[in-house]
Amino acid sequence: MVAGATSQASAALRTYPVAPGVALNVRSGPGTGFSIVRTLPAGTSVPIYCQCPGESVSGTYGTSKIWDNISNGQFVSDAYIQTGSDGYVVPKCS
Repeated sequence: MVAGATSQASAALRTYPVAPGVALNVRSGPGTGFSIVRTLPAGTSVPIYCQCPGESVSGTYGTSKIWDNISNGQFVSDAYIQTGSDGYVVPKCS
């Protein structure tokens, strides 16, 4: 069990780059109808704590309904995050 706990901690610390040249809006929920909490400057990398389904967004990395939780109450569209996958890369948000 210790090895599993270590891998989960490592996964939480991994960061993923925002698409090049994109200032990305961070929203309070998984859709563009949610309020903007802040804007990430171009060149930022973010941790992804969990992912959830939400509004479909077309961005630099295709069209996705996946939204990434990067902090408490802060979500960005996965279509603008370079995860290397079109699917979930971390557990779904509960």
